[in-house]
Amino acid sequence: MKGEAAAARWYGRAVSTTVLARQHNDPTFPSVWDELRWRGLVQVSTDEEALAAALAAGPIVAYCGFDPTAPSLHLGHLTQLLVLRRLQLAGHRPLGLVGGSTGLIGDPRPTSERVLHTKDLVAEWVARIQAQVTPFLEFEGPAAAELVNNLDWTAPLSAIDFLRDVGKHYRIGTMLKKDAVSARLSSEAGISYTEFSYQILQGYDFLQLYRSRGCVLQTGGSDQWGNLTSGIDLIHRAEGVSVHAIGTPLITDSEGRKFSKSEGTAIWLDAAATSPYAFFQFWLNTADADVVGRLKVFTFLSRAEIEQLEASSRERPGLREAQRRLAWEVTALVHGDDAADAARAASTALFGSGDLATIDESTLAAALAELPSAPGAPADRIDALVTATGLARSNGEARRAIAQGGIYVNNRRIEDEDAVLAEEELLHGRFAVLRRGKRTLAAVRRT
Repeated sequence: MKGEAAAARWYGRAVSTTVLARQHNDPTFPSVWDELRWRGLVQVSTDEEALAAALAAGPIVAYCGFDPTAPSLHLGHLTQLLVLRRLQLAGHRPLGLVGGSTGLIGDPRPTSERVLHTKDLVAEWVARIQAQVTPFLEFEGPAAAELVNNLDWTAPLSAIDFLRDVGKHYRIGTMLKKDAVSARLSSEAGISYTEFSYQILQGYDFLQLYRSRGCVLQTGGSDQWGNLTSGIDLIHRAEGVSVHAIGTPLITDSEGRKFSKSEGTAIWLDAAATSPYAFFQFWLNTADADVVGRLKVFTFLSRAEIEQLEASSRERPGLREAQRRLAWEVTALVHGDDAADAARAASTALFGSGDLATIDESTLAAALAELPSAPGAPADRIDALVTATGLARSNGEARRAIAQGGIYVNNRRIEDEDAVLAEEELLHGRFAVLRRGKRTLAAVRRT
């Protein structure tokens, strides 16, 4: 029931009607393969010529798997959802696989064994993630998407059948060469037989989807390439045919680290885990060197629109037009137009260009959660609050900053060194926003 309730919250949400209405096949590109290449979505693949020909020859079935190792999908998964959506827009049929069985095991991490979660918890997370996948795909029409759960074909399989019918096609030497496996074998933690077998389970998924639905393409992150090729090899051995895979580039920070749960840097799609405001700010803070690439991967803007934003970023970087467009587009896509508008308004108002009183309470609370804060109440001295929040090192420094016109409460400049916080200055009766200079912010929370 918990899983069903969580799913209901997601099924009811509105993915941006503005963004969905814009989705189309860009006439700039003669094929979806050309578009995927231009958008930088192909870091590694099987035979490019054969894959491009298969995509051009007519509708194919493609899938991506999402393991429920957490209650929400994150940024890396969003890349795959949008690849599936682009394929669907080109007339191909996408399958969203949520791994009820692979989620019970988890793919090997490079450093340590995963914690095995209970079957009930994994089942709850399956429902939540299925609900997160659903809004990004169309489930009607000639290219109708389908959600599948690999527990449906894995649970009835006995250990003997698994070893005889699947395991016999695998060679230990090949399995040992997979990057994740070799990394773990070289570590102090080693690797259990459970996680070592993960690649067999993922390969078996591809085989089952090939047999039952004619699926001939799997997509995933490039760090999953060993698992992707596991299915290709299995199908070739078991069925004697060649199928395909695409590995997309990892989305990394300025230091080259991927945004992931294991790194503690995940940007979650669930608003309860990463608020729409924090989500918006993540995209708004994209570096100039990365913004065009992110526009290509995470938006449905046309090539012409992206090239115009690229020119703006190059010629007028201070305007940050590309970052502002990116932040709104992706936030709207994931959380809806209203949430994107609210996050944009909050971001603008916090830095002095809007009315903080117009920001709804939940968005304001999420925005202020990112700031240093201190408790406060009506009649508290402003200079003391400035010091308590860390905007000044002492009350004397705070008073000098006020005298110089550098302290603001809710974007109103404070001119009196002896000013106190007024009741009406508490937004929603709870918050006040302090600012020193143009961009140094802090929050006061009512005690």
